[in-house]
Amino acid sequence: MSGSAFEGFLSTPQMLAVFGEASVIQSMMDFEAALARAEAAVGLIPQAAATAIAGVCRAELYDVPALVAASGRAGSLAIPLVKRLTDTVALFDAQAAQVVHWGGTSQDVIDTGMVLLTRRALALIDDDLSALNAALLALAAQHAGTPVMGRTLMQPASVVSFGFKVLEWAAPLVRCQQRLHAQAARALQLQFGGAVGTLATLGEHGPAVAQHMATQLGLPPWQGAWHTQRDDWVALGCELGVLVGALGKFARDLSLMSQGEIGELAEPTGAGRGGSTALPHKRNPVASMVALAAAQRTPHRVAALLGAMGQEHERGLGNWQAELAEWAGLFISAHGAVHALAEAAAGLQVHPQRMRGHIEALQGLVSAEACTTRLAGAIGKPEAQRLLEQLSQQVMAEGRHLRELVQQAVQADARLREAVPAAEIDRLFDPDHAAQPAARRTQEQLARLQPLAAQLAAARPFADAASPTDPTQQEQA
Repeated sequence: MSGSAFEGFLSTPQMLAVFGEASVIQSMMDFEAALARAEAAVGLIPQAAATAIAGVCRAELYDVPALVAASGRAGSLAIPLVKRLTDTVALFDAQAAQVVHWGGTSQDVIDTGMVLLTRRALALIDDDLSALNAALLALAAQHAGTPVMGRTLMQPASVVSFGFKVLEWAAPLVRCQQRLHAQAARALQLQFGGAVGTLATLGEHGPAVAQHMATQLGLPPWQGAWHTQRDDWVALGCELGVLVGALGKFARDLSLMSQGEIGELAEPTGAGRGGSTALPHKRNPVASMVALAAAQRTPHRVAALLGAMGQEHERGLGNWQAELAEWAGLFISAHGAVHALAEAAAGLQVHPQRMRGHIEALQGLVSAEACTTRLAGAIGKPEAQRLLEQLSQQVMAEGRHLRELVQQAVQADARLREAVPAAEIDRLFDPDHAAQPAARRTQEQLARLQPLAAQLAAARPFADAASPTDPTQQEQA
């Protein structure tokens, strides 16, 4: 399912395996096994038939590439799968073969299979997102008061703290995790409705069968079929898209602050990480690269999901299939981004002296706003604004420090000389003093975000996401 080597290297082996062909087939087999067991539980089919069907619902028993190849001509991956499953059951129990897939439809199999795979995919993303959030919040606490240049429109603005900047990355990610948990609880539902969503084939037993299936598969109680009601499902995809966008924000700033001329941050180094075929000195920010590539591609995938929502009547034609084709790629990109940035954040190299050096290199211009505010108390804001604009132009023309020019201007104006002590002017140009408001905001946000992030990390709502027939799970049991 990775599509190409260029897709695969932007993700992780774990996520590629989740949406690999054998895994997809197994998730659909899990549906068929649960269906047979549920129907036996309510007396619709013999227990022996359910045992025979469930016993061969294992992907390794089948030619998976052949099933995938046949799906194009059949119009659904479920059609060749059910046929081969029926043929295999018939080898052992001809009577059981008559009730394979009884009362289900192709979309029930595929959608529920995708729900099971998505739960596993979310488990991977959630674990790495918890690690990333913890690392960033710890970094913010460590550097709550470390001065760094605040930049607006890509230009120097005023001094903030590095901890404050880190929270610009972390706060959206914590909120994204919170929303993913909530939306997944609504979206990860059993799909089971039969041909047109009414479970008519199963008669009065339909709801009981559905409830038994949901329990077996570890899903919430059945709420009814959602064949062409894609709102909760697509909303989950949209939330993942927002997460990737938030990761892209972090990656963009990280890459800019890691540029050699800036050097305020550096991604961790290691054998084979971020090298160059031509330039041995280079340290390419590969984690940022992976996340930025995901952020570049994800909006198109989310748009495709939204565009596919207008599905016809009780079963969509082409749009549902388009949604399926986009879904795996969305998760493959997302996990590549969050995993790469979690690794980068855990070993991020921070250079406070470089941060301070860039502040000082601007000859005090980053304190112009603070000076305007302070002088405005004595001469009014319009006059103070004009004065600082004039002095700032003088700094750029003459290469002098703004502090020196402000001190001269204060001494030359009796109104300012009486109202603004020289020591106070010096404090206006102190980076540590300038970072204090940002440090206070950082501490305030940390007091709220750290408990929330810990709560989300402890929740682990997708922890038991392995396939019910996964051999490794059975061995652990």
